[in-house]
Amino acid sequence: MTAMLISVVELSNILAVFAVFLIICLFGVFLIVMRNMVLRVHGDDFMFGGNAGAMPHSPRIPQMKMMKVHIPFTFKLHESSKSTYAEVECEVSSQVEYSLQAIWGVSIRELHLALWKPWNAMRDASLNGTLLQGHAQYLTPPQIRQPHGEETLRLSLPAPELELGTPPRLCYPLVIFLTRKDNRDPHPDETVALVNVVHIKDSVCTLPTSILAQYLKQANGQLSCLKQLYLATGNSTSYDEGDVSSGIGPALALAEPCNNSNGNTRDALVASGASDNEGSLWNSAGEQLCVVCQYFPLSRALLPCRHTCICASCFGKLDRCPMCRSPIKSYFCIRGEEYMPNDNDINPCKQRQATHGPSHWLHDWNDRLTDFLGFAR
Repeated sequence: MTAMLISVVELSNILAVFAVFLIICLFGVFLIVMRNMVLRVHGDDFMFGGNAGAMPHSPRIPQMKMMKVHIPFTFKLHESSKSTYAEVECEVSSQVEYSLQAIWGVSIRELHLALWKPWNAMRDASLNGTLLQGHAQYLTPPQIRQPHGEETLRLSLPAPELELGTPPRLCYPLVIFLTRKDNRDPHPDETVALVNVVHIKDSVCTLPTSILAQYLKQANGQLSCLKQLYLATGNSTSYDEGDVSSGIGPALALAEPCNNSNGNTRDALVASGASDNEGSLWNSAGEQLCVVCQYFPLSRALLPCRHTCICASCFGKLDRCPMCRSPIKSYFCIRGEEYMPNDNDINPCKQRQATHGPSHWLHDWNDRLTDFLGFAR
């Protein structure tokens, strides 16, 4: 009997030690979990534990202040796979009276020097047909044209061939100037010229025929390089990187200021095409919704990737573009964001938190703990 009692006492001591050890282990696990856990309370992140640098707050992504300018011209290439020096087919429209001139075999250096000339000098040279004279192989006479809608033009080289040399070449095959013909002094921010640099496929340089660059000239002398925005939806503003025949059409584009010799640049621009209007992008068809929530309309263009695919509500939850996964450095708005609910309204993204009342942080904590431990929610 005595031996049995001694055995029970020893077993109880072992169980007590094991229980204490188990409690210590559980407490250690709890501390580790709490040390690496972030709780979101009323929209703010709080971190437990002293190692706050292990999970820093992501910096706020800055908004780029943009100024919207209007382009009175549109220019696009057609059937680029079939374009040759004998015939380049393009589509042009204009809302103003303008001069159209096609210049072949243009010196790259002299073109960029000419683009930085004052607007008055550039306009006079374009109207007189002396623009880039002596720095191009063939100059076609300028055509003065009245405003018109989309019209197909066919351009052809007025000589048997160009002497462009071997790559890397020092000349552009074709540059097309669309220049406003105004006797009045335009507003300083008004668009006065659209310059289109076109590459044409040949036996030496077999890259597909495409628009290499498009430059926007303003009356104040500012020169900007136009870059199309990439929309995730199939509408008139969509832009396919593989579509080498694309150009500035009835859409929005990012106009990035070019650096001149003085280093003076202005803020970036949002350029709208000739047939663009404020409501055309945001119809009720449903294809312009945010790719993340599929609830609000997309309204923000991400930089530097230029994907326009998310709304203001989802933007705050992302640090990478949902389309290409590249980091978001900055952004700008391409439309008003009046669709965002007021403070009195319930945001669909926070609806579950609101339904839980004051204890919503417990549910958020539970979700984060579940994710941390690797279980599926």
